[in-house]
Amino acid sequence: MSGVRFQRGNHVVANLERALTFYQGVLGFEVTYILPPKAESYSYPVFDIPRSAQMRFCALSTATQERVMALTEVTGVALPTLAHPRRSAIVLEIQDPDAVMAGARALGLTVYDEEVLKTQDGRTGREIGIVDFDDNLVVIYKINGATST
Repeated sequence: MSGVRFQRGNHVVANLERALTFYQGVLGFEVTYILPPKAESYSYPVFDIPRSAQMRFCALSTATQERVMALTEVTGVALPTLAHPRRSAIVLEIQDPDAVMAGARALGLTVYDEEVLKTQDGRTGREIGIVDFDDNLVVIYKINGATST
């Protein structure tokens, strides 16, 4: 479909600094910018966040993709537990899944058992689900012998 460009995924988190220990420290995202709370933010209505909450917005980049991920910190209200089954995830190609799994485990995050990834075109690889501090799902994968383009 023409006219569509994917900009970024976004996860709501309760503590930005804690979330960054995973997204920046383990996954390797770079913080592009952090915006302070704005009372008029469009995120209040679209994420159904109470106006009594405070928010900060953090844009994350990789070496090859600018502002491809975001974290929206919501404080001042309790974030409800996410309903299961989970309805969304981000999926990331990772060059060193073992290091990411070790880093996630060191932070006390849930790391699911690794599965063999079989692509529609017959390639194989590894895929692993990781749950962040706020119950957001991140699926990492690596295709055997493939290099990122």
